[in-house]
Amino acid sequence: MKKLISFVLVATLAVGSIQAQSQKKGDKTTAKEPAKAAFVPKVQGPGIEFQKTEANPDPTVHDYGQITQGASGDCEFVFQNVGSEPLILANVQSSCGCTVPSWPREPIAPGATASIKVTYDTKRLGNINKSITVTTNGDPERIVLRITGSISAAN
Repeated sequence: MKKLISFVLVATLAVGSIQAQSQKKGDKTTAKEPAKAAFVPKVQGPGIEFQKTEANPDPTVHDYGQITQGASGDCEFVFQNVGSEPLILANVQSSCGCTVPSWPREPIAPGATASIKVTYDTKRLGNINKSITVTTNGDPERIVLRITGSISAAN
């Protein structure tokens, strides 16, 4: 019995010494990392929320501003699944063939972010005012995104 107690005591001291040495050497495998904040769903079931930025307070509208013919017509709408279940984008459809959306086909996990990428054909001159309808399994079920701006002839 004394041998068992001595063995446990020696083993405990040895492990403690090894951990202390690892931490002194900067071995981060034994150091505790700060816990990440747990995701708290805003809605029961799947939910979609587009991300606001300082530059764009309305995350459902992308304004190209004044651009020249042939310029890049690419933009991106970033969203998060704010629900408690996987979010599925069932369909993303533009109002005309000059606006082509692409979107994730796989379910988006609760708390995860993804994006809808849109390409507008900038060969056309004049004002841009197009819509992209997003149909989801979540809350809300339908969202309308918009792209706006104006295209002028290249010099």
